[in-house]
Amino acid sequence: MDPILEVVCLLLGFIGWVMVGIAIPNRYWKVSTDDGNVIITSNIYENLWMSCATDSTGVHNCREFPSLLALNGYIQASRALMIAAVVFGSIGLVVTLVGVQCSKAAGEDMVLKGRIVGVGGVLFFLQGLCTMISVSWYAFNITQDFFNPFYPGIKYEIGEGLYIGWCSAVLALTGGSCLTCACKLGTSEKQPYPYQPRGRVYSGVAPSRSQAATSYGQDAYV
Repeated sequence: MDPILEVVCLLLGFIGWVMVGIAIPNRYWKVSTDDGNVIITSNIYENLWMSCATDSTGVHNCREFPSLLALNGYIQASRALMIAAVVFGSIGLVVTLVGVQCSKAAGEDMVLKGRIVGVGGVLFFLQGLCTMISVSWYAFNITQDFFNPFYPGIKYEIGEGLYIGWCSAVLALTGGSCLTCACKLGTSEKQPYPYQPRGRVYSGVAPSRSQAATSYGQDAYV
């Protein structure tokens, strides 16, 4: 695999991993909609960990969710998936740094390095997959409640935290896929074959000069 391509894929995975860390604490995963409201007195926004509100004077109040088991199932699943994405990305970053060709950590065995990079690519891919499932599932529930005319509660719109999560997932999936598909996964290095001369090889003691001259003289006068 081209070393430059390895570094580019590693940077994509790293940026995706950083953006996961930005998306998780972001408070604006969903924001209360202003659609159909003439007078707006407050705005409500939530993420995976807390619910916040701001009034017309600019005062913010946040309240953490008191119970994990009392949350909706998709919020609990999104939490678990985002934490798993951070774990996969952290391990994938370390593994890929060890396996890239410009690193000396794994020695000079390019086959071994290629396999290590392939493992790192799989971990980056899992990071992007977990992030994509988490933010997409969360966004699906937002849109489902928004377009439901019989929903009695507050309707929300998609916040900036989900867009950060989608960008992170795309970068991680791209970098992980390229590392997994383009890495060198040879089974063994090519070994040089021993030289074998063509024809028959005769072994024995070389004749002396007197014997060679005698046989030459006898053949010459026949």
